[in-house]
Amino acid sequence: MYYYKLNDKLLFSQSMYENLENCTLEEIINCNEVIYYLIDRDPKSFRDSYCVSHIDLLFFKREGINLIDNCRIPMVTHKWIEDKINNNKICAINTAYPNWKELLASKPNKKFRINIVGLGDVGGTLGIGLRLLGGDIIDKIGLYNIDSNALNRWNYELNQIYSIDKNQFPPVEMINEDNLFDCDLFAFCASAFVPKVGSNVGDVRMVQFEKNAKILSHYAKLARKRNYKGIFAVVSDPVDLLCKVAFLESNKDSNNILDYKGLFPSQIRGYGLGVMHARALYYSKENPKTLNYVDEGRAYGPHGNGLIIANSICNYDEDLSLELTKKAKEANLDVRGTGFKPFIAPALSSGALSLLATLRGDWNHSATFMGGVFMGAKNRLTSSGVEIERVKLPGKLYTRLVNTYEELVNII
Repeated sequence: MYYYKLNDKLLFSQSMYENLENCTLEEIINCNEVIYYLIDRDPKSFRDSYCVSHIDLLFFKREGINLIDNCRIPMVTHKWIEDKINNNKICAINTAYPNWKELLASKPNKKFRINIVGLGDVGGTLGIGLRLLGGDIIDKIGLYNIDSNALNRWNYELNQIYSIDKNQFPPVEMINEDNLFDCDLFAFCASAFVPKVGSNVGDVRMVQFEKNAKILSHYAKLARKRNYKGIFAVVSDPVDLLCKVAFLESNKDSNNILDYKGLFPSQIRGYGLGVMHARALYYSKENPKTLNYVDEGRAYGPHGNGLIIANSICNYDEDLSLELTKKAKEANLDVRGTGFKPFIAPALSSGALSLLATLRGDWNHSATFMGGVFMGAKNRLTSSGVEIERVKLPGKLYTRLVNTYEELVNII
């Protein structure tokens, strides 16, 4: 093992880095701050950084569903490493990314500034949720929309949400494209196409993908140009595929060649799975056999075709899980059947509540980078990076996850 010091950060690795200053094992052991474990993996299919929450994460050569499935082989390492893992004090850093040293920058605790792009049904409702619920964690909410009337409307409306406690609500302001990335979290809610109620379009998400990808590409490239270091949150459909677009487009140079100098994958997150978990929870109450979903159930994958609802990770039942998956996936059709577009629950469950959970470091359902794709799973953002919940997956559930994962790989 090799031990290093870079500025005020301590690092260790199984590989030698000749351009780094050495430090002692004692310094590493006695450090009370997060320390960094250096690896060298292909950026195309391996994360830039992550929380080392299990011993086996120190040794992965490839990433995929193994990030969700708990290690089944007993592993032993130095006690000081185990202690730091148990206290979330180790962050893995992938030095194959050219700008990896930027990942060592301290991120002080503070309130966050959120900028919302796209003030349609989802973006506007997201703003309502953040204004009402984010006073403890949000410093300011910025609004941007190409339609000036919509921009003015939501600026008026959101700033007029008040109660007696006037300090409870974060201020809202209109912004322009020049200061779009002067924030800690950029929420992409723009959409070029939303099917009308009553239209027969099949998987709405895939119909939206091509047009929304073109819009998102512009902002991904702009994020690179502005050297943006905050969270790039994709709320528009389909979030998992659009996250991949954001990663690829922001990491291309002027010759359209991947150089991995744009957004780190850890900066990009997709927010669509929260509402599928909420819908599964809603429908689980209809059957006494699925009442345990609230405590034991899980949601994985996209929030359209490929969605996986598990009735329980303790007592998995394939038939009950498939039934809940079908109901959750088709819930939007139930809302459309009433004559209205289904945007309120997605904007709040997948959007506002999940964004706030991310900023607070709480568990939430969202899509993060796993082996070259962005896939939804329960995760949280810790001081040592993204931690994806790992469980001992039942065999049939594991097979479903692999199938969904491979579908995402094959799309983009």
